[in-house]
Amino acid sequence: MLHPSNTNQDMIRQAVRDFTEIHIRPFVREWDEKQHFPVQLFKDMGALGLMGMLVPESYGGAGLQYADYVAAIVELSKTDPSVGLSMAAHNSLCTNHILLFGNEEQKRFYLPKLASGEWPGAWALTEPGTGSDAGNLKTSAVKKGNSWVLNGTKSFITNGLSGNVAVVIARTDHEQTKSNATAFIVQKGTPGFSTGKKLDKLGMRASETTELIFEDCIIGDDQRLGEPGDGFRQALKILDGGRISIASLSLGTALGAFENALSYSKEREQFGKPISQFQAISFKLADMYTRIQASSLLTYHAAAEKDMGGSATLASSVAKYHASETAVSVSGEAVQILGGYGFTKDYPVEKFYRDSKLCTIGEGTSEIQKLVISREILK
Repeated sequence: MLHPSNTNQDMIRQAVRDFTEIHIRPFVREWDEKQHFPVQLFKDMGALGLMGMLVPESYGGAGLQYADYVAAIVELSKTDPSVGLSMAAHNSLCTNHILLFGNEEQKRFYLPKLASGEWPGAWALTEPGTGSDAGNLKTSAVKKGNSWVLNGTKSFITNGLSGNVAVVIARTDHEQTKSNATAFIVQKGTPGFSTGKKLDKLGMRASETTELIFEDCIIGDDQRLGEPGDGFRQALKILDGGRISIASLSLGTALGAFENALSYSKEREQFGKPISQFQAISFKLADMYTRIQASSLLTYHAAAEKDMGGSATLASSVAKYHASETAVSVSGEAVQILGGYGFTKDYPVEKFYRDSKLCTIGEGTSEIQKLVISREILK
């Protein structure tokens, strides 16, 4: 058993598995090669309830818990991590930010559109010069009357091109403090808001990643999320959930690679017997399974901490760190088990290998996770 089991999560896994076989698996290679972001797929996922899993039913969502959400991302990512990534960014970053920090009017307007998949969502914190140093924002929002004027560029934004709405963190004070940023909701089509370059990536190619550009972009004060100066503190709380998402993405990526390698090892024969019977291969599989099992337990533990309502900072960072490094290790071993075939696009492990690396970078690098973990345990 590679994951906790309860009836609700088993039903979610089966529903997502059935969905992926029809709507995702036949197109994985095509989407990857063309860097195609399947917008209609996310509307179909919305109809299945996957685009608003954490949103209460009163706002059009599924009203589920983080553990259920983890199960869905893992199952999607076993087939195509790119889809898992875009679904995770939509749910845990953009949608969850509005859910946690929006006022009632904002939640009533935006959440049903996001939860249905009608409006894909993006979340914009990272900038060209501020990756891990997220507190050193250059994108600014200046108050003018009852409006704000945004200027600057955001980079590495998932769903940035096709998203209908973005939550944007901008600097609203010149001082370098934790109270110098504010979060805003910006809709696609707002004058002064445009999409820049779509990045040509190593992996996760069906999940679009773009720049967002703001040039004297005027938005109303009613599009502000929470109080001025609370943006960075809000972002840190959002990233706790976001790291559970990336841990789930990593877990699904590792499982996809492992299952393909396991199946291949039972079928591929050398010297008159399946290669799974050679100790060199069976020990690799044992190590892969063990690391995945540990990542699964850590990820579901973080989800449980989040569902209980306490701080999940330590648990989510531990899960994200371990699971992302596991995804890279396991997918690399999967390529090794397949040998020359593993290095070709005819077998899925090549794509899992490319996709896995993003997991150690997005929503806080492995180095940042170690920084967060060490600070938490030394408090």
